[in-house]
Amino acid sequence: MREMRRFKQALTREQCHEILNRGTSGVLAVAGEDGWPYAVPLSYVWKDGRVLFHFALAGHKLDAVRREERASFCVVDRDQVVPEEYTTYYRSVIVFGRARVIGDPAEKRRAIEALAEKYRPGFPEAMAAEIDGSWERFLMVELVPEQVTGKQARELMEGN
Repeated sequence: MREMRRFKQALTREQCHEILNRGTSGVLAVAGEDGWPYAVPLSYVWKDGRVLFHFALAGHKLDAVRREERASFCVVDRDQVVPEEYTTYYRSVIVFGRARVIGDPAEKRRAIEALAEKYRPGFPEAMAAEIDGSWERFLMVELVPEQVTGKQARELMEGN
């Protein structure tokens, strides 16, 4: 994979993981139909070094992942327009990896529980009931990273 051009603005691995942990949405980019790029905003959870998503049982992004496993996922942590400086103070992370549908039932359940706990923490009984009642409608996908990069504006770097 390509190295980051502005490597002095690179975030550490730990900073990237912190952003992935606290983010609530990002944009998944996949190879769409007929070579057209397809990028779609999604909720996610960063768990055990993987990005986990809930997909519909059918649709454009599922077709794309099944056709081509390589994908990227971008989370924007900060986006502050600074008009007087003609710039933006930004911080973001991109995960490059391979996506796959989670087939193993136990692994699928852990992924659903991780996503549910992120967005509605502290209700294990309600979560279990919802998962059990909707099990057949859950399709979980994981993005296994091959490279995680993060970058920030020079103005956000320590020492500036």
